[in-house]
Amino acid sequence: MFEIIEKQINVDLPLDHHLHAMICQIPNYLDGSNVEQKWAQLKSILELIAAGEGNLKKCHFLIFPETSVPAEYVEQMLEFIAYRFRTNLITVFGVEHVPLAEYRNFLQRYSEDNTEVLASVIRDLDAGDIDEIPTNWCLTAVKENSGRLRVFAQAKSHPFVGEEQLDTQHDLYRGKVFPLFHCQPNCFNFMSLICLDYVYRDLYQSNINAIIEHANQLFFHSRQRLDLLLVIKCNPKPEHAAFRDVVNGFYGEYLAYTPGVRDTITVFCNTSAATSGVEFKPNWSFGHSAVIIHKSHKMAAVNNAEYRADDFDGLPVFRLRFGSETRLYYFNLPMFHELDPRTTRVPLKIHGIFQPAKNGWQRLEDSRQNGHNSDLHD
Repeated sequence: MFEIIEKQINVDLPLDHHLHAMICQIPNYLDGSNVEQKWAQLKSILELIAAGEGNLKKCHFLIFPETSVPAEYVEQMLEFIAYRFRTNLITVFGVEHVPLAEYRNFLQRYSEDNTEVLASVIRDLDAGDIDEIPTNWCLTAVKENSGRLRVFAQAKSHPFVGEEQLDTQHDLYRGKVFPLFHCQPNCFNFMSLICLDYVYRDLYQSNINAIIEHANQLFFHSRQRLDLLLVIKCNPKPEHAAFRDVVNGFYGEYLAYTPGVRDTITVFCNTSAATSGVEFKPNWSFGHSAVIIHKSHKMAAVNNAEYRADDFDGLPVFRLRFGSETRLYYFNLPMFHELDPRTTRVPLKIHGIFQPAKNGWQRLEDSRQNGHNSDLHD
């Protein structure tokens, strides 16, 4: 069963200004090659955020795709975050598959923040001979306002068929516990999911329905809501009908009252088109990360070389859909009060797009970037 547990984190977010997030649309090497090259690229992004040139010092959410971090470099990444990142910064990143027993060992090292997840994994290990079953997992690393690093883990609940085998002993582990984070002292609530965790539906249970119901109860009890839903992906079909159907149900459900998610911002972070290590399929297309908000934001349609803004083929949403190249997208998260139809403020802006360069990352030329900012308007 899909169980949502609530976690309090001490992250002091601004009350009078929008938040900032960076999507890291970078390639994966699914055959396990180029590990050192992969870590070098990851570290270059970490260095970019740590330096904080310009308004990058305002970054609140740093998001990497599914399976993007080699397992052998996880501790180095957490150490960098602990000692080099500014406080009040939240980093979400997917980790390559590891055996379930190794995942349990990691949870034991960080047991203080992962009590429920660890208990669930131990129960599953005790129930069968599954120590070596592969686990697709992600981490949410939180640099609290005191400087303390907190690390929360979750495992993917619904693997893609290509990740599984006919032999059930080689299936992937299915995670069962997922955190919902409450940022204090200023209320901001968010969750993260791994790819198909977002689209898992059947007649008896649905992850996304569980999230909607939990967010609704949060609203009814405290008048808070789910502000942000982060979905990290390594998916060659980012706009599959299954994703579109869930977006439609999430934002356009007319048979139920859903105040808990009406103003949720959904961020999809996918790997780039340079992803390798899978059998070539002519209709596969990695990339196309996206940001989706409710249609009440009333944004204009845009289409240029780096992104397009549309309604996802007629859905009750505004979607900012990026391209497929290797890029870092830095943008703001809309504030709830910007839903006011009288405002002339732009609720969603791209503050920077970065491309790979010899010395790390380079912001796209000023002329093009100015064009991006002016394209998004009410």
